[in-house]
Amino acid sequence: MKKVLCGVDIGGTKLSTALVDHDGNIIDKSIIYDHVDKPEDLFVEQVSLNIKTLFRKNQLEEEDVLGIGMGCAGHLRFRDGVMITTSNLKGFKNYPLRDAVQSNFKIPVILDNDANAQAFGEFNFGAGKGFNSMIFLTISTGIGAGIIINHKLYRGITGTAGEFGHTIVNPESDLLCTCGNKGCLMSCACGMALPHLLKQKIEGGKETSMDIPEDFDYSTVDGKFIKEGFDQGDPISKEVILDSGFYLGLGLYNIFQVFNPPLIVLGGGLLSWGDIYLDKIKKTFYEYARDMIFDPLDIVVSKIGTDAGVIGAASLPLE
Repeated sequence: MKKVLCGVDIGGTKLSTALVDHDGNIIDKSIIYDHVDKPEDLFVEQVSLNIKTLFRKNQLEEEDVLGIGMGCAGHLRFRDGVMITTSNLKGFKNYPLRDAVQSNFKIPVILDNDANAQAFGEFNFGAGKGFNSMIFLTISTGIGAGIIINHKLYRGITGTAGEFGHTIVNPESDLLCTCGNKGCLMSCACGMALPHLLKQKIEGGKETSMDIPEDFDYSTVDGKFIKEGFDQGDPISKEVILDSGFYLGLGLYNIFQVFNPPLIVLGGGLLSWGDIYLDKIKKTFYEYARDMIFDPLDIVVSKIGTDAGVIGAASLPLE
């Protein structure tokens, strides 16, 4: 009998822990929502308790589990298991999160960026099955990516490879990214950009059918808000979706030229915008790539779905 996999997805609103089989199916999972404000030591205690509780509930000993994978947004030094920075948790700057959790277990603990974890989960259990290499992008509040080359994650010298969200696609843009640069893909085409994009269009005189009062709080604008506007026939919401799709397509073209992958998988909350968004991404990509595609290239949507984070984390011990 194959050993069970265990994954921990450390998000900005929830902390998910799951037991996963070797087909990527969740055996059992738990979710808590009060982890964000905890100091490092209490957070580690909570993570370890969640894992041990799942083990006991499913009558598992540590030796029945292959390993524990943890995925977290932010910059990580993979080889040392150190969280360099993260916006999801308070503190945790240059914090040895992997070793802190490892001290409570005998089986191996692996810490990686959440996009890397999702990429590896997709590679093993989702759209990447049957491929040797692929690129995975998650498009939600931010844009993250995982690079898989010949069955292995490519992490770079530090562990921060795949930050395609910080590639510059519009240097003339006046939208400032969190990194301090203007024109990053993230500042043009993901959830964090949407309040600025909508405000820019409305203040520029574009007409909207949505009820936007003068004192409207644009910081509340997210992908769901834009989707609701689009479904109601609002022209500005449609423009925002198409603009975002254009820049994503441009980003994919740059990725294609650097890596020449056989597969690009797209995941994340903004894919809920549907065909209009995906079609614009693909249309832009192919318009730029033209006749430079000499072998088949697939651009597909993630097959793992809403549990991609925790299933991806659980897959890390398989590497």
